[in-house]
Amino acid sequence: MSENLNVFEIAQQQIKDACEKLKVKPAVYEILKQPMRVMEVAIPVKMDDGSVKVFSGYRSQHNLALGPAKGGLRFHPTITLDEAKALSMWMTFKSAVVGLPYGGGKGGVKCNPKELSEGEKERLSRGFIQAIAPIIGPEKDIPAPDVYTNAQVMAWMMDEYSKLRGYNTFGVITGKPLIVGGSIGRNEATARGCCFVIREAAAQLGINIKGARVVVQGFGNAGSIAARIMHDMGAKVVAVNDSRTGIYNHNGVDPYEVLEHKNKTGSVGGFPGTTEISNDELLALECDVLIPAAMENQITEENVDNVRAKIVGEAANGPTTPEADKVLYSKNILVLPDILASSGGVTVSYFEWVQNLQNFYWTEEEVNSRLEQKMVDAFNNVHRISKEYSVDMRSAAYMAGIKHLADAMEIRGWLG
Repeated sequence: MSENLNVFEIAQQQIKDACEKLKVKPAVYEILKQPMRVMEVAIPVKMDDGSVKVFSGYRSQHNLALGPAKGGLRFHPTITLDEAKALSMWMTFKSAVVGLPYGGGKGGVKCNPKELSEGEKERLSRGFIQAIAPIIGPEKDIPAPDVYTNAQVMAWMMDEYSKLRGYNTFGVITGKPLIVGGSIGRNEATARGCCFVIREAAAQLGINIKGARVVVQGFGNAGSIAARIMHDMGAKVVAVNDSRTGIYNHNGVDPYEVLEHKNKTGSVGGFPGTTEISNDELLALECDVLIPAAMENQITEENVDNVRAKIVGEAANGPTTPEADKVLYSKNILVLPDILASSGGVTVSYFEWVQNLQNFYWTEEEVNSRLEQKMVDAFNNVHRISKEYSVDMRSAAYMAGIKHLADAMEIRGWLG
């Protein structure tokens, strides 16, 4: 569904719309409509059977006006250059919206990690870092985990970069294991940040988060953690799904038990006391909060009329198309856009990077408290702009980010 939608063109249109609403100099859009640097690489990997397979990899650096590039690396069979470019643009705005000294970066390798052994995955990770090493570094571009990459992959990448430099360079990568410079709270950060923003939005709408009905699309890292945090806040998680199937229980499920079930069986399907539902059925459930935590282009023109949530909190990147966005806004459904709602990950990545540079590490309470403050401040700022300009929250988030970037580019003399 909707695979033909070009996410790069979507990102460009979102930036253009926000620039026009803010009435910034034309040069702002001209600079922001494309990445400053893109690298495409070929990575030869010796496979377990002795053969050599060549994988394609990408790294896009969108805008460096506020600081070094920052953003994830994914291992996925469908990643394209345009996708990497679009995701790097969204990362620029995520950082700007929460006031981080970063530009946006994104990339990955075209592969199916489920078909790779641990050894093959490690050799691919190290080969990719060797290939993009000239353009990354703690002062230039700091990658992080994304779809189908994790702390172990980041450890291999950090280690390979450190070997190339001849000394430990923990600050080149974030999302690492704690033992090699990772930050407490990083794994939960994207979901936790999203839940903080959902909580603030619910309060604005007069929805009591305790007892609120929550639906989570995608039960990977972000989705499963978001479900557990919302459950801990007192919300009722009534439905979740994964890439195989979905489950529904009107009275709610315990996401901790669902996760245990998924770890044992490989899917949420078959969880006791639930009804199996399709992805389309899940998106159409009546609920207070819908959390898309899977992939891009999930809420589209084809299914948006069926969405009956009061709040859509985007834990994934680009789950709602521009056409669907307009429909949701017309239906008075409050969309908390990805560049705001899912910016908790890059925020705690920033905290990890700061800790690496200082070689001084914070407690979990400090990390979560600082994250909450950043997310609440960002939500309040975006919500204020939304009311001031009478625009939806996505436009307001882009406007907040573009204002921040335009000010930096102006003072640096980039705008003429």
